[in-house]
Amino acid sequence: MTDYAELTLEAFYKGINCAQVVLSVFASEFGIDGETARKIASGFGGGTGRMGGTCGAVNAAYMVLSLKYGDADGQDSEAREMLVRQLRTFRRRFENERGSISCRELIGFNLRDPFQYNKVVERGLFFEVCPNLVADVIGIVREIIEQNAMNIAPK
Repeated sequence: MTDYAELTLEAFYKGINCAQVVLSVFASEFGIDGETARKIASGFGGGTGRMGGTCGAVNAAYMVLSLKYGDADGQDSEAREMLVRQLRTFRRRFENERGSISCRELIGFNLRDPFQYNKVVERGLFFEVCPNLVADVIGIVREIIEQNAMNIAPK
């Protein structure tokens, strides 16, 4: 089994953010190459553009679940409802484990404030906190997809 916390740590040293890691882990399952996935997710790190909003890894989980269950043409209300259920399931599970989906709350600092952002960098909090969050996100998304596959599969 892949150690996603370690994979994330290695990615961070290369300048790849949490959202990029999550989306690229699942990209090939949807016919997306890793480079394209990382570009799509590149603006979501640090709670979207380092603004401390929704955790980038959580945003990437929403992207993955949308790729899996989403409706491309707006006509499939059943798919749309399935997606909404999966997004809510993900959020509930992540919040139960971590207490929040807010990057600001998960890191404990306001990343919009340059002084506080520098504190996060100085203390190495992205490297300390985020890899385990990313591993949690990937694990929850995998479980949701696997559970749905078991429920849908013929008996």
